[in-house]
Amino acid sequence: MATINWALDPTHSEIKFKVKHLMITNVTGSFNAFTVQASSEVGFTQAQVQFSAEVGSINTANTQRDEHLKSADFFDAAQFPTITFTSTQVSNPDADGQFEVTGDLTIRSITKSVTLRAELGGIAKDPWGNTKAGITFETEINRADFGLTWNAALESGGVLVSEKVKISGDIQLVQG
Repeated sequence: MATINWALDPTHSEIKFKVKHLMITNVTGSFNAFTVQASSEVGFTQAQVQFSAEVGSINTANTQRDEHLKSADFFDAAQFPTITFTSTQVSNPDADGQFEVTGDLTIRSITKSVTLRAELGGIAKDPWGNTKAGITFETEINRADFGLTWNAALESGGVLVSEKVKISGDIQLVQG
């Protein structure tokens, strides 16, 4: 079968993360600049995926917090400007479009294997004749595994920022 190459449609895609703050609420952020490339057979079988996000594009809707996240306390954007993910194994979507993407996630030059739970929303042609694929995914990582260890103890117990980070995305790919 022929391999189909897919590129990101950035105007219809987003990558988000959530981290518990003060152990009571979640803070949500996103990356405004990222790329996704994939290749697959028909029906998104035998897929391979690569992802890259620019750390400097982090956005939590709070400039002071964004600058802190870019600093050496967290991502150290000056020294480690990108976060990358390269798939090592992708299961074929089942009848409900559910599949898993396992791969190497690299943050701050630390690489760990991560599995994304994903759903192929479908493949369709847009009004201009472009073939598009829609994919939703989610996973959870421990930020300390990637050297993101800054924190502050709370007087009431616990810490300011949870080590658990929920990552999710809605990705639209265009064939070509």
